[in-house]
Amino acid sequence: MTGARAGRSLPGSERETVMPDSAPAQAPAMPETGRRNAPLGALLEEARQAYAAARPRSAALHETARQSLAGGSTRSVLFYTPFPTSMARGEGCRLWDADGREYIDFCGEYSAGLFGHSEPRILAALRAALARGLNFAAPGGDEVALAALIQGRFPAMQRLRFTNSGTEANIMALTAARNASRRPGLLAFRGGYHGGVLVFTPGAEAVNLPIPVTLADYNDAEGAAALIRQQAGTIGTVIVEPVQGAGGCLPAEPGFLQALRDATAETGAILILDEVMSSRHAAGGVQQRLGLTPDMVTLGKYMAGGMSFGAFGGREDIMALFDGHRPGALPHAGTFNNNVLSMAGGVVALGEVFGPAEAEALFARGEALRAALNRAVAGTRMQFTGMGSMLCPHFRPMPIPRAYAATPEEEQLRELFFLDMMQAGLYLARRGMMALSLPVGEAECAALVEAVAGFAERRRAVLQ
Repeated sequence: MTGARAGRSLPGSERETVMPDSAPAQAPAMPETGRRNAPLGALLEEARQAYAAARPRSAALHETARQSLAGGSTRSVLFYTPFPTSMARGEGCRLWDADGREYIDFCGEYSAGLFGHSEPRILAALRAALARGLNFAAPGGDEVALAALIQGRFPAMQRLRFTNSGTEANIMALTAARNASRRPGLLAFRGGYHGGVLVFTPGAEAVNLPIPVTLADYNDAEGAAALIRQQAGTIGTVIVEPVQGAGGCLPAEPGFLQALRDATAETGAILILDEVMSSRHAAGGVQQRLGLTPDMVTLGKYMAGGMSFGAFGGREDIMALFDGHRPGALPHAGTFNNNVLSMAGGVVALGEVFGPAEAEALFARGEALRAALNRAVAGTRMQFTGMGSMLCPHFRPMPIPRAYAATPEEEQLRELFFLDMMQAGLYLARRGMMALSLPVGEAECAALVEAVAGFAERRRAVLQ
């Protein structure tokens, strides 16, 4: 496999992993091509068995975790059957699991791992912050510097505040918007994800915040604008991702976002652009690419260099609700909102490592990779959607403007693709989503294209 090596299974402790400069190990053989005409269920069961057999230490760690953690996991997106692979170490864009197997990391921590696992400038900044001490319970200079860096990139954020995650950023942005508009209703979009308690996919209603939500179809400009106008008395906030990440890396059509901007401006509703994931697509996010000015913006993921982070901000009059100099200001708590590690990491990440040139290069690399992958699967039902360095496979050939309920067969194909990529030494999200990190280069992209082309050929009978 070009660009990836499957590490040997090693005895002993979890730390005993294959080092980057070790001799390449022979990649495990993929299922026999003679099986290509077997039923999908049989192929999937064969792939599951091969996956489990190659990862005994991950299996054991999962069983131990189930004795303490509900379901053996503390983050739902990282759980999958028969058990999730446990990672022991990372360097650059490479990961090594508990069984010593090596992977190219295409998951990129669901877009938070933009800088890879060992960016030296960020590591140096974090070590320096640790040396100065932790948990001051006071403002600091890095906090001010990071706020200025973000404000310079996102002019719509006339004022901003920090949180610990994108989830919290969206919760606080909604709090501000509902108070500013004095209307309780929220318009969101099917397939949208705005944090762990703002999930607008089937089956997630039980964990969502108890606020009145109207759902519309993503990329339906006419329908969404009509709802905003028809319910102008109750809908005070509209929240939208310019690229739906959890929904399958589906980009918004520019006319759709402009329709939302026009309708909210007309009714006085507040438009929140959730760029927690998509801000990586330019120095100033997708809003810069489209020339769009929302009322509020939410950010998160990579911006603190890999440390926990979120931010929300927008028009000065809205954010003034949090101004402690004014009587009756809204409270905004959070012990670690301005923790020294996130602030120090963010200053270096945005101030030194990821500037406009790096953002444009990463965007171009992702666009070229997605095109190459779609060429590799031409003639099958498979396709890749996305924007820039975020992409996701789908197993239906028609255009995909919005999220959909996958069929049981599509779910099986998605799992088979994931297991085959893991066998080939490529780590991606279980649902197939990929987010490139800066260390991912031409060789790594070529390895992915080669593996996907092999999957399309080997599994062609079930991809027709």
